[in-house]
Amino acid sequence: MIRFSDPTAAHGRHAAAIDARLQALFAHGRFIMGPEVAELEAALADYVGVPHAVTVKSGTMALELALRALGIGAGDEVITSPFSWISAAEAVALVGARPVFVDIEPDTFLLDVSRVDEAVTARTRAILPVSLFGQMPDFERLEAVARRHGLALIEDGAQSFGARRHGRRSGSLGNVGITSFFPTKPLGCYGDGGALFTNDADLARTLRTLRAHGAERRGEHVAVGLNGRLDTLQAAILLAKLPYLEHDLDERRRLAKRYSDALPQPLLGPATLTGNEHVFAQYTLRLARRDAVVAQLSEHGIQTAIYYPRALHQQPVFEHLARAGALPHAERAAREVLSLPLYPSLSAAAQDRVIHALCAALSVAAP
Repeated sequence: MIRFSDPTAAHGRHAAAIDARLQALFAHGRFIMGPEVAELEAALADYVGVPHAVTVKSGTMALELALRALGIGAGDEVITSPFSWISAAEAVALVGARPVFVDIEPDTFLLDVSRVDEAVTARTRAILPVSLFGQMPDFERLEAVARRHGLALIEDGAQSFGARRHGRRSGSLGNVGITSFFPTKPLGCYGDGGALFTNDADLARTLRTLRAHGAERRGEHVAVGLNGRLDTLQAAILLAKLPYLEHDLDERRRLAKRYSDALPQPLLGPATLTGNEHVFAQYTLRLARRDAVVAQLSEHGIQTAIYYPRALHQQPVFEHLARAGALPHAERAAREVLSLPLYPSLSAAAQDRVIHALCAALSVAAP
């Protein structure tokens, strides 16, 4: 069996470092907001290139806290992508605001920046683009739109930690960026985890307050907050793994290139925007007859995944926000996308099996 992802495979490489970190944690016993949390936040901020990193329970929690900290709530609108995991739109709804979906670019799967202006209304408070599959959208143009309309800009970088755009790291652009440390992410912990990044000291202070039940100090609650703290255990694991991240990202890019070089045209992953350094959280291509190909690969013991089988406005919870056919590129992508196995420990032999099986399946599935 060739797994779609294999987060347990990395443990062997990191076992000694993780064990040392955990032994230190068990010795001091500060399982909530222990010293590893502050150490991790400093390391993440340095890596991303911002003065402030705030760790939290999950990427979804990070999005909700970003919106709350920016004062976005009932009656407000937030422009985002309809082709992503549900968290971005879910977080908008959780704070009482309304997600406004703008279609994607068909070749990159990223938010179509040329359509954002026309979606802005008097109620719009923020733009929340998704850095999907491991690369960032055109932030220069998004920043210009945000300035023109006086909007906040929030990056959902749950899949793009480590990516760059014109040398700037994912998480460092806009008012605030977030990422996820879900186990299958480029930098994954052993449970849920996330972080926010910002250049704004006041915003960082607000985020820290909101993640701790609205308390600026123990016993003094100045806002209605959440229990959003990252477990010290997860911080310890991430500290052990962070030094290996650049090696892992290089491996992801190398494996993605092997796919792109070997697969028949036009079966390539999403186009990489000029100026982007992709981290390939997923290697995603498009197939007109996807289901037949998936079945063939499964028969050969090859796992695949579909990111995402429905656009967000096709989900029952959000179908009232856009009519069917209103966002055709997102809807078509949902029908056609297929992600192949890609992770740093994937061997060349296993990847060759995927490539050969996919080529055979395409032959079988051809009309």
